[in-house]
Amino acid sequence: MKTIKLLFVAILFCTTAMAQNYTVSDAGSSVHFVIKNFGVKTGGDFTGLTGSIVFNPAALASSSMNVTVASNTVNTSNAARDKHLKKAEYFDVEKFSTIKFVSTKISKSTVEGRYFVVGNLTIKGVTKVIQFGFSATATTAGYTFAGDFEINRRDYAVGSSSMALADKLKVTLNVAAKK
Repeated sequence: MKTIKLLFVAILFCTTAMAQNYTVSDAGSSVHFVIKNFGVKTGGDFTGLTGSIVFNPAALASSSMNVTVASNTVNTSNAARDKHLKKAEYFDVEKFSTIKFVSTKISKSTVEGRYFVVGNLTIKGVTKVIQFGFSATATTAGYTFAGDFEINRRDYAVGSSSMALADKLKVTLNVAAKK
């Protein structure tokens, strides 16, 4: 009987210490960006979010994120601008069909329910290390991950120098991940 109890405790410990695998769901997720154009904030969204997230707040060393979004889904609610953004000067969607983020480290914040992620963001074949804070909210289906970060579009060869278009933009993520 003692052996069975020890085995049960060991199985329970291993189950709770292991990170869980989640599939990113485009439904219920959003990738939104805001940039100044002629001094006015304008924004847009991407859809086509796919990927996998391995996450357990008690096992962050084995947690990871590998997520892509379809670059040709850029939507600024202006068809002419969207067509322009899909061209080679900006997202070059014919040559680079996805924007990709792959984490290299996830760590806990001092704030309950908040974490930090470091990883590689690839846009137009250019990969840069970024880091940002995010929250992880448990749902009945898995988790919702929410965070935001700023990047310089020119670091990724998106557009050229411009008096009208700001270099820095803010990206806000709300990612639904299901078991």
